[in-house]
Amino acid sequence: MDSPLLQEIPILKLAEVHSKPDKQAMAYGTAGFRGKASKMDHIFFRMGMLAVLRSKMLKSAIGVMVTASHNPVLDNGVKLIDPCGEMLVESWEVIATGLANASNDDLVKELKKIVAKENIDLSQTATILLARDTRPSSLSLSNAVQDGISALGGTCRNYGLLTTPQLHYIVSCYNDGVKDADEDTYYKWFSSAFKTLVNEPPVNSNVTVDCANGVGAPKLNKLYEHIGANVIDIIIHNDGEGCGKLNEKCGADYVKIQQRAPIGLNMEPFHRYASFDGDADRIVYYSLDCDCNFVLLDGDKIASLITLYIKELLDESKVDVKLGMVQTAYANGNSTRYVTDTLNVMVACARTGVKHLHHKAVEFDIGVYFEANGHGTVTVKEECSNVIERAAKDDKLPAKQKDAAIKLKTFLDVINKTVGDAMSDMLAVEAILHAKGWSVREWAQLYTDLPNRQLKVTVADRTVIRTTDSERRTTSPEGLQEEIDKLVALFPNGRSFVRPSGTEDVVRVYAESDTQEHADSLAKKVSILIYEKAGGVGEKPKEESA
Repeated sequence: MDSPLLQEIPILKLAEVHSKPDKQAMAYGTAGFRGKASKMDHIFFRMGMLAVLRSKMLKSAIGVMVTASHNPVLDNGVKLIDPCGEMLVESWEVIATGLANASNDDLVKELKKIVAKENIDLSQTATILLARDTRPSSLSLSNAVQDGISALGGTCRNYGLLTTPQLHYIVSCYNDGVKDADEDTYYKWFSSAFKTLVNEPPVNSNVTVDCANGVGAPKLNKLYEHIGANVIDIIIHNDGEGCGKLNEKCGADYVKIQQRAPIGLNMEPFHRYASFDGDADRIVYYSLDCDCNFVLLDGDKIASLITLYIKELLDESKVDVKLGMVQTAYANGNSTRYVTDTLNVMVACARTGVKHLHHKAVEFDIGVYFEANGHGTVTVKEECSNVIERAAKDDKLPAKQKDAAIKLKTFLDVINKTVGDAMSDMLAVEAILHAKGWSVREWAQLYTDLPNRQLKVTVADRTVIRTTDSERRTTSPEGLQEEIDKLVALFPNGRSFVRPSGTEDVVRVYAESDTQEHADSLAKKVSILIYEKAGGVGEKPKEESA
């Protein structure tokens, strides 16, 4: 505890520079801390110190990413990345929240409390891998992180501008022994796997990618240079070079919610379009049909396509491993039916938040998980990888069987298995469509989405709503679920669930049915029920007049 690495004077001197405003409190969530950049300097400084403590405890490099993903340009955020490239464990989210909210006077005391509780050996070295997105505030806030690292004697490797998934991948490589892992390591690995998989002829037609005026644009351009225009034609839109603002009327979140093209994009029927979010960890595809209706291919459609392809290769290679898909309650009901009934693949449901999906996915030998917003990836157990690799090298197998094993191994190499990655997920989708000779027309026809509607109801206290069964059913207030069930029974293919927001006093309502009119009506009825049963405030929701 009295180690020079935790002397109070240097910590307090830097803490004065990064002083915490009075009465400001924040919580570390799935995406770390997020908020107005102008009010978060102290958070970034303290997360630099926390990263050092976690690195010393685990004797591994820890990542720190400065980004607010799909949030507006004046926001910013910070999150820690654990040694295998995974998100920070939940128990340390509580520790991060405590350190962030400690008063300036109690800062050192809080640090000592963490050291004692986690039994951290302060004599250990600490290595922090740092990166940032393109927000105007990201450079100064990265400097605050570096001050925090310096305050506790850690070593910082600053990679500058990266996508969030690139840093996750580099952290994993570094802790796996590749100490010189960098941005170029990423490009070489994924471009090589993709080129091996698509081989000849090149990918048919081009794909237009809206990069949300974020860091994904320059990084996708570099990946494209490694792959080569002779293999795939990528057209980058909203590259941040013009007057467009980060995530403003563009990006995956905008396209998913608004179900329309991003700003400045003139669409053509059946052309492939994709949108990243601001830090390039989400992707959605979309197009127009022959009548110029907007066709969204979201996370559910991406997960279904990937699951279909992996299942086909497993069947052809006769590799006996357990494949599963993980969704949240927000997944469209017909996507679940397609995977379970048509593909005969098990579908598990997890709570909202990719960390929950990831934890569930690793229970399968191969786990495909995506949120409907386009954030997801594929997890593969090490023994499963070994089984596939042995089959790919087994000359005794029939040629078709061995070839399928080789394709499966290479396809899984295209996936960034540490975290959802818009760039590698895009390569996976492009490779599948190429292999099957499909356009977006055939992909969209895998199943038809049930019409759905999402609403929110403001309440006095969101904690009155408690849920179970991966947020699909309520346990409180008493009798609420029975009333929801009665409303759902009124509508063909009806389904509805409610869940409290994680950040504000609102209850989120999801409903789906056989028609958009029915889905809208069910959502309104459930919203009124929530207002009446869960302490609604403000204007009461109303059903539309017939």
